[in-house]
Amino acid sequence: MNSKRFVTGVMATLIAGFSIMNDWSFIALILFLTIGGLYEFFYLIKKKDIPIYSYMGIFIGLLIPLTIFFRFELTKNWELLFIVCAFLSILLLQFHREDNRNAILGLSTTLFGVLYVSWFLSFLVKIRLLLPGWKGVELVAFIMMVTKSGDIGALLIGTWIGKHPLLPKVSPNKSVEGTLGGLVFSALVAVLLRPFLPPAPYFTVPYVALMGCFFGGLGQLGDLSESLIKRDCNVKDSGKLLPGMGGVLDIIDSLLFSAPAFYLYMSSTLNLL
Repeated sequence: MNSKRFVTGVMATLIAGFSIMNDWSFIALILFLTIGGLYEFFYLIKKKDIPIYSYMGIFIGLLIPLTIFFRFELTKNWELLFIVCAFLSILLLQFHREDNRNAILGLSTTLFGVLYVSWFLSFLVKIRLLLPGWKGVELVAFIMMVTKSGDIGALLIGTWIGKHPLLPKVSPNKSVEGTLGGLVFSALVAVLLRPFLPPAPYFTVPYVALMGCFFGGLGQLGDLSESLIKRDCNVKDSGKLLPGMGGVLDIIDSLLFSAPAFYLYMSSTLNLL
């Protein structure tokens, strides 16, 4: 791990840690990551000459975490209605284009970017609102640290003893040893942060360790998914905003899979308590 990557990682951790403690700084961080992630995603797609609607996509993407944060719901199934309205809005823009080649590809890719970056990331806001006050903060801290510790563990162990490639066609630098090391790191951090979870008799140490492996594994799957997108676009990093680490997408990619799963799991669990 080079010095730039280490310093950037420490700074990003400190900023995220302080931001999640306050409602307004938390939503500001989510909006910043949403804008940055969507901008990078659409920039990558433009390299493939796909006619996307980046500005509309970013605008729609910002509305998703904002409506969740302010608890704005027109209907019971507001998210489904919102996605339909978003698709129709993008479709109307297509009607004004003179060139309709690759229209389906452009429409679907724009909507995919909104769902992949903004909607998946917005589950961190939902997690924050699951429990009142500090308990919601602890849930966000739990899934963030479990997920990112898996990233760190995979990098450290993979750099140290990684010999067997995991998926060389997707990400040539990832190894089986690194993946297993990441799962162990996620499990250990989950056990250490066990007090952050709501009191429940089944949150035993072995159970929480399995939770860490599961959500850490989803985080690594999210990392691989972003690697697939970057390889398709023939780039190494999604951006250059963060020295030594790449762009915003490179930071949030693992959370895009673990956060929605953790929210669904915890919301079901809390209903049983």
